[in-house]
Formats: sequence, structure tokens, C-alpha cells
Amino acid sequence: MRIVSHTCSNTEIICALGGTDYLVGVDDHSDFPVEVVRSLPRIGPDLDIDIDRIIQLKPDWVITSLTVPGHERCLEKIQSAGLNYLVTQPVCIEDVIQDIQNIAELIGQTTRAEHYAEAFRSRLASCPKNHDAIPLLVEWWPKPVIGPGQRSWVNEMLQCAGGYNPFADCPKESVEVTADQALEAGLQGIVMSWCGVSEDKYRPHIVSRREGWSNVPAVVNQQIYPISEACLGRPGPRLLQGIDRLTSVVNQIKQAAV
Repeated sequence: MRIVSHTCSNTEIICALGGTDYLVGVDDHSDFPVEVVRSLPRIGPDLDIDIDRIIQLKPDWVITSLTVPGHERCLEKIQSAGLNYLVTQPVCIEDVIQDIQNIAELIGQTTRAEHYAEAFRSRLASCPKNHDAIPLLVEWWPKPVIGPGQRSWVNEMLQCAGGYNPFADCPKESVEVTADQALEAGLQGIVMSWCGVSEDKYRPHIVSRREGWSNVPAVVNQQIYPISEACLGRPGPRLLQGIDRLTSVVNQIKQAAV
């Protein structure tokens, strides 16, 4: 079987399931696992795939996504070319589980998929059920400040970690957060998870020096943390690592408050 993967998350799912030998091409932004993707042909940027290049690779399947605005244009190209495709469009953790299972069924790796399904559902079942949850902002982008809205798996991840998203009532995938909203929410922690930026380049001072944010509790107490977008923004197996890292952030904030 020959598979072209569009989006980092789909590439990571395929590899985690043991389907690396099926990959014949990935998008320009797929960067993990490094030893797999570094030698694979590239099909163009995440939002502007080269359909001619994909056709040349003669895939049996193209695994694509609708997780980011603009992906629909890529899907239209794939459909117009008459290629077989599978689409992922997760909103919650259960959707992520289903996507993993769908891809696993395609490549004949259902047993591995059940391992991940069990791991995710176990974490969800163990989410703290108390009233001491910490209000946290996960930042997808720093200027303007963009974070997850209601339609995001990050909300469940935060709950598992002992936190919550104060902006989860906004019926969107993402929301722009103003200084007044951040102050009103009483944010106790801010997680930098900037899309397209490597974690070693996240800079807390960019957050703490924002106009109007100086009185936000997270800024006052310097509770600003980096967590790679690869662990929070890519709906695949590494979200389990993201939950662990969010849990560590919540614990640090609680310890600092003692």
C-alpha cells in the first residue's frame, strides 16, 4: 500500500501505528519521527499542497485533514484529482481516538490502535472531579493572542491535568483573547504553545510585556510555561505527553501558591 500523509498529526498517527513502510510522501511540515520523515518526498506546505506531486507518487490513499482553516482547499484538490482519501477532523479526544482507529483499520493495525484508545480513555476517566481547577490559557499564537475555544480537544486535556479553559464557552475552534478577558478570567497560568515555532524559541517576556496584561495573575506571578505545539496542537498519540506536561504545569502553579 502507498500512502501520502497530509498534516503532521496524520503522519505521526501512521508511524505510531507501525505504518511507516506505507508512507511515500508527507507535507512539508511533518517533522516527526525525524528518522522516518527526513528521507520522504515532500508534497508542499500544510495549506498549499502540490497535487501534481501527489499524483506522481501514485498513492493508494491520501490521508488528509480539516483541522485548520484552509485545509478544505487541499481536500478539494485531492477530490478533484480523483484520489482515494481519508479525512480526519477531530474536535474532542474521542474524535482523536476514532481517527486513530480509522487509520489503523486502513493499514491493518487495529491492535495498536486499541492500545492508544485504552490509554486516552483511561486518562479521561481519571480526570479530577473537584472545584480547585486552575484557569489556564493555552496560546496557539502570541499576537494577537489566540487560544482554544469550545471545539478543541485541549479542553479535555486541561481537565485531565487539573485545569480548565475559561474560554471554552466560545462555540469555535479558537478564540482571540484580549487583555480584559484575560484579567476577568483570572488566569493563573499561561502555556505558550505557538504553532510553527519550536519550543526552544518560546519567550516568556513576549507574554509578560504585553500591553494591558501586567495585572493578569499568571503574569504577576510569572507562571508562564512552554509546551511544544507538537504535544498539544497535533491530534494524535503525543497528546498523551501533552496531558502529562499540562499536569506538571498545574502542579507547579499549585505549589507556588502554597
